[in-house]
Amino acid sequence: MSIEIRNAVALITGAGRGIGRATALRLARAGCTLALVARTEAELRAVAEEAAAHGGRALALPADITDDRQLESTLRHVATELGTVTILINNAGWAPRRQPVTKAAVAEWDCLLATCLRAPMVLTHLLLPDMLARKHGAIVNVASLAAHHTRAGEAAYAAAKAGLLAFTRGVFAEVRDSGIRVSAVCPGYVDTGFVPANRRVDRGKFLRPEDVAEAIFQVLTCDLRVCPTQVVLEPQFDPENP
Repeated sequence: MSIEIRNAVALITGAGRGIGRATALRLARAGCTLALVARTEAELRAVAEEAAAHGGRALALPADITDDRQLESTLRHVATELGTVTILINNAGWAPRRQPVTKAAVAEWDCLLATCLRAPMVLTHLLLPDMLARKHGAIVNVASLAAHHTRAGEAAYAAAKAGLLAFTRGVFAEVRDSGIRVSAVCPGYVDTGFVPANRRVDRGKFLRPEDVAEAIFQVLTCDLRVCPTQVVLEPQFDPENP
């Protein structure tokens, strides 16, 4: 027995492109109802149309997830239009270009932490009470391999993702006996716009967004006696090895 996917309401942040888009389409094919959240309305509407073509109902919800009032307003809209959220996918992320800590802008750190760590914490805080009341639900946080293997120039990003891993584990410890699944998926290089063009890496060896989406789907659909609290995905072939 696994979490009921068909007709479940899934809220996905960063849903307009990359991993978020791929996850939305994977869940749409499984019959989920989707609340798609990101900043860019045009991208969200395009994903909503694609989801509908796969048979899934989707609502495009442009919002800044670092703004608590926008988050609260978005969740009220979701509750009115779609019903109770039972699946939360915290996927949205942002990072400045790689640079040494001594040259970093503190304002960029604030934006990074607000997007990659604080927003998932706030969304969990807002949606978890209903999951606990129903003793049913799942939260999947998209972290990063950087939390385990940090490269020079990405200390702040790695710290945010490591914090997300710790938060994931802590929430799981609190809610596991209520049947709520809490997991983090940690991909390595993924072929999205998040990774800029770089001659030092071979993009042909990258993971695809669909690979991460499938891992998220497997987390959601494995037997309820199991919780994959952390899933690490690496490209089979090393993109940094020409």
